[in-house]
Amino acid sequence: MRTYIAPGKSITATAPSGGILAGVGLLVGARLFGVAQHDAAQGASVELLREGIVTMGKTSALAITRGDLLYWDPTNKVVNKTTSGQVAIGVANADAVNPSATVEVVLGVTTGPGT
Repeated sequence: MRTYIAPGKSITATAPSGGILAGVGLLVGARLFGVAQHDAAQGASVELLREGIVTMGKTSALAITRGDLLYWDPTNKVVNKTTSGQVAIGVANADAVNPSATVEVVLGVTTGPGT
């Protein structure tokens, strides 16, 4: 197919101010999200994973249920369930209790009717 570019499972982006560590999420623009596959210094290229199941940091004082829609908090660099002003990045693949530091995330957004 002439218009095919790539599978899209990962993309290349530029590491933000302060750099990025492997396993940390990065929001590129308003909606493009991925998880760094390696450490990268500020301004360096970094490969971001866009598909798959990853363990990510979460808001500790938050219970998450498998199937919950998860949002990216770019300030604290964790996922949570806050819809206001945040971008949906995936769905919880496992329960995570309050308190706990991480949750399994299926990357990619799955939303229901009207969301």
